[in-house]
Amino acid sequence: MHQIQLIRSSTFLWALAVAAVFALFVVALFAFIYWKLDEYLVARSDRMITTQIRFIADLPPARRIGAIADHLAQDSRGVQYAGLFDAAGARLAGNIDRVPRELGLDGAVQGVRPDLLEQPAVHVPVVRAVGRRLDDGDVFVLGRNVDETREISSVVGEALALGLLPAFSLCLLAGVWLSVRAQRRVEEVNQRVQRIVAGELRERLPEGNTDDSFARLAGIVNGMLDEMETMINALAGVGNDIAHDLRTPLTRVRLALERGRTHAATLEELQDITDKAIVGIDQSLAIVTALLRLTEIENSRRMAGFGDVALDEILREVCDVYEPIAEDKRIGLGVVIDRNVQVWGDRDLLFEAVANLVDNAIKFTPPGGGVELALEAGDDTALVRVSDTGPGISEREREAVLRRFYRSDKMRNTPGVGLGLSLVAAIVKLHGFRLIIGPAPGGRIEILAWTGRAGKPITRRPRTLVHADASQMG
Repeated sequence: MHQIQLIRSSTFLWALAVAAVFALFVVALFAFIYWKLDEYLVARSDRMITTQIRFIADLPPARRIGAIADHLAQDSRGVQYAGLFDAAGARLAGNIDRVPRELGLDGAVQGVRPDLLEQPAVHVPVVRAVGRRLDDGDVFVLGRNVDETREISSVVGEALALGLLPAFSLCLLAGVWLSVRAQRRVEEVNQRVQRIVAGELRERLPEGNTDDSFARLAGIVNGMLDEMETMINALAGVGNDIAHDLRTPLTRVRLALERGRTHAATLEELQDITDKAIVGIDQSLAIVTALLRLTEIENSRRMAGFGDVALDEILREVCDVYEPIAEDKRIGLGVVIDRNVQVWGDRDLLFEAVANLVDNAIKFTPPGGGVELALEAGDDTALVRVSDTGPGISEREREAVLRRFYRSDKMRNTPGVGLGLSLVAAIVKLHGFRLIIGPAPGGRIEILAWTGRAGKPITRRPRTLVHADASQMG
């Protein structure tokens, strides 16, 4: 069964096809070489006998018979033929018995089968011959055997067999090796995929040390698995977090209503209890609304509304909105803008991201502190920075603060649901920007945005990521 799969594998079939094409090419090449070589030998033989018959015909009649005898005596291979005949056709000299009937006497070379004095045992050879009538009326025939090209074809055939068969076998062996290697890699990938399906999310495909297409594909798939593992781990506890965060305000609402039903004696007391219940319900609705916003953003449903957005205007508007809140907490709020900058994005979402960062900064900055918004512009980048004099977040909580519903122990008593930074991270990722979190003490969060030229959107997009290189604000 394994051998059948090996033979039917695409790698082996491709190797077989390549070997077949190679064999056909070699056969065609050898046939061309044989054809050209045969053509060359025949042409050379024609030139030779034409020169020889001209030389002997120009000799005096008394020397012709001796010249013909010398010519044949020097033929150690037995491929030369000659015959001198009188006007009546009687043979005077040579090894040709009579003038071939099909041979013209005009000096043109042509192929004939002559009648020889000593007939060969196998077959009469094909001879390239030329006939000429001399001045004294005699007929002179001179020829050469060109069947030696058959010997050449035999040599070419042997060379073809000795060279082609090993090469064809080597191609097949290479196909078998590549097929076995590919099947082993596929089997290893299948085993690891099965472990991933079984729940081992940390398993990855083998990339190897080579830089072939399979290794590059494995690297791409491993990158996808990294993202999936991160998302699955992030979503693993979301259900429990939602239930926990919704249960707390709903429990308070229920207790408040029970107490109101039992202990409220006046209309004012009942209204006070009702107000507390409304606050709890509003908190629950805020959690649901924030989750729906996160889902909408992460599904990229807002990308259709992208356009040119002026970051400097967003920072000024956020500062105007939160300035009264900062004054109530006796916190200084200022904005520093290097120059006007436009980016490609959704204005409402970017406003919401910056507003969340400023809201966090004001929330966790003690009275008497300060919060600053800054916009710095480069050639094709823009950096939005929100910094404050708050406590910041410890290094061990860098990644955790990006999870939904996460709240550090020292912030448990601070109002909020733990979704603000998750929302900011989702907006930044949707735009292809980077979220950079600065070191403590003090809080600093930066959004690195990519700008276009002349207000147009850029065509390249960096790999979307959320990067935390120091502690993050709560």
